[in-house]
Amino acid sequence: MGAGDTIIELLDRAPFVPIGVLTTAGESYVVRNPRTVALLKSEVFIAHPDSDRRNYVPFLHISAVDTLANGRPGRSRCKR
Repeated sequence: MGAGDTIIELLDRAPFVPIGVLTTAGESYVVRNPRTVALLKSEVFIAHPDSDRRNYVPFLHISAVDTLANGRPGRSRCKR
């Protein structure tokens, strides 16, 4: 399963759970609304509705796609 298939599967879930897209360059994009994403032939378009920002991320540069707990990236905690 490729990155595009994974993104489609996560966007189609009901109820929608926010997802994170991580690139090979270490950049991270959070998708909080499935309507702000468009899958193109070789890349994914991610719009940021609170601004005029948008990103085009080639599928070849997507290293991970995962759901976010409560819409926020997970934190690692130190053991005491």
